[in-house]
Order: sequence, then C-alpha cells, then structure tokens
Amino acid sequence: MESEAASRPLVLVHGLLDTPRLFSRLERRLEGQNRPVLSPHLPHRFGGIPLRKLAHQLDGLIRERWGSKTPIDLLGFSMGGVIARTWLQELDGAKRTHRFISVGSPQQGTLTAQCVPAWLFAGLADMKRGSSLLRSLNGDYAELQGVECLSFFCRWDLMVCPGWQAVLPIGKSTAVPVWTHQQLMSHPKSLDLLIESLLIN
Repeated sequence: MESEAASRPLVLVHGLLDTPRLFSRLERRLEGQNRPVLSPHLPHRFGGIPLRKLAHQLDGLIRERWGSKTPIDLLGFSMGGVIARTWLQELDGAKRTHRFISVGSPQQGTLTAQCVPAWLFAGLADMKRGSSLLRSLNGDYAELQGVECLSFFCRWDLMVCPGWQAVLPIGKSTAVPVWTHQQLMSHPKSLDLLIESLLIN
C-alpha cells in the first residue's frame, strides 16, 4: 500500500545559479513512487530579483499545478530554502504544507552576502545576516508551528557561512557528513538522508 508521504505532492525549489536539474539525482531516487513532483525554474538574474518576488512566482506556479488547498511537501536548497520559507510564512503556504525541508539554506543569513549592494543584487542582499527579510521571518515564525520543519546543513559550507547556522529556528537540524555546499544535493550520504525524511508519513 502506498504511504501517505509517497503520494503527497513534492515541490523542489532551487538556489542561486542553479536550475531544476540540480534535483535530478534526488528525483531519480524517487522514481517508482508515482509521486507528483514540481521543480520549477525561478529566474533570479544572478541574485538581482528580490526573494519576496520569487516567492510570489513560486506561489503562482504551485496554485497553477495543484490549486490552493492540496497538501504538499516542500524542499528548498540554498537560496531556494529562503524563497520557500517566505512563501510559507508570508503567502499562507504553511496552511497547506505538511513538511518543509531546508537544505544548506541561509535561514540566519550568510557572511558571503554581507558586502553585496542591495541596489544591484536585491536577492543576494536578502540573504545578508540581519537583512530586513530575515529579521521579519525570524522575528515571528508562528506560521511554521503547524509544519514539520527539518534542516540539513554542512558544517564546512563556504557558500552559507557559518554552515552550522544554516538552519531554521524551529524543528530538527541535522549536520550532513559532506564537505561542500553542492554535495548537500549530490552526495549519496546526503541523498540517503533526504529520501528518508521525504518518505516519513
């Protein structure tokens, strides 16, 4: 009998300089479950598009595919995790989301974005430590209380720095035994953890 988790639609949100191809290994591991998957391309113009605007684009694509009420699971990698979280907290996404998996995502900001000028790269600036977006998301995250939240991070991550703070302020956090940011979505050890978390009812 197919599990509830295996039949629940899954939305995958890519990060900066990525495309939906980022999730090809993960999607191959999910083959055979007949699980509906949406992995949209969100053009970010090298980090020039504000993350709230990308969250609105994500909202439109999810509604176009499954309407406004179908329960989903959501996984965001890197910048995609902040876009996904913005959708959850500011666009009522949490009301229909069962599980949110944040992977190597600068939920507390990243030092690598600190010197980025907001007028030129608004999306990158949204990921600064202490940015107005992250202050808002972390200041009141009551919307996430009803969502099962999981964070996976790489301690030695050079893209999201410091790596151990690439976690949500709520839910379980797991350090993945990989060495780089991209290995969080490509290394077999990481994929094993992600698949396990996606299959839990």
